[in-house]
Amino acid sequence: MRPICEMSDEVARQVRVVFADIDDTITEEGRLPAHSYAALEALDNAGIAVAPVTGRPAGWCDMIARFWPVAGVVGENGALYFAYDRGERRMRRVFAASEEQRAANRVRLRSLADRILADVPGCAVAADQLYREADLAIDFCEDVTPLREADVSRIATLFAEAGATAKVSSIHVNGWFGDYDKLTMCRQFANDILHLDIARDNAKIVFVGDSPNDAPMFGFFANSCGVANVRQFIGALPAEPAYVTKATSAGGFIEVAERLLAVRQDRHCAP
Repeated sequence: MRPICEMSDEVARQVRVVFADIDDTITEEGRLPAHSYAALEALDNAGIAVAPVTGRPAGWCDMIARFWPVAGVVGENGALYFAYDRGERRMRRVFAASEEQRAANRVRLRSLADRILADVPGCAVAADQLYREADLAIDFCEDVTPLREADVSRIATLFAEAGATAKVSSIHVNGWFGDYDKLTMCRQFANDILHLDIARDNAKIVFVGDSPNDAPMFGFFANSCGVANVRQFIGALPAEPAYVTKATSAGGFIEVAERLLAVRQDRHCAP
């Protein structure tokens, strides 16, 4: 991982899209600080499309797509994307699974939730579960006393034993039934909304993340970047980001934004 300041002007100048995780990447200690929101707005004003890519629920994604200065949002770890057309005042909602499949999967996930809660004391169904369409989020440190790493691994194992995909974020273990992930839905979102092919146009895209569930994105995007808190997972990531910031969380996201904006404002990156 190289410091973000080592991203060359040539590389930074090509970027047209920023995909970014939300929790502990755009946010800081569970809040969206003003300077982070300002960075989103500055990127948008500079003609760089921003799309959060998150494990957060569909209900949150509707609000984010509608109110934040973003091109859209990929939610529930790739179960969906929402994009708001401000000209037509219409929300575009695209799901990886049909409504019938999602309903059937929710029944299976409710049963699985009971098993996980009984097997791993101290965990809880995430507070945002009510607003989810396709996955189950188990809280291990957001609104509960942080669990041991072994307990978090046990939650992921229980998902896997039930035939579900499980991903560990900085706050939740998310599990779902279905063959999709953040990368597959980013591919569809980019094609439908941004008119880009993420393989062909890889150099035009930066991904910013912070945790193990971002590894497929780190591995795919040549210009991926980790905020500094990603360093705690060195050695445990299947793929590491190409760049890393000095600051953690929102401060790191702002570093990435400033690097991309500098070449558009004829400024140099501070060492």
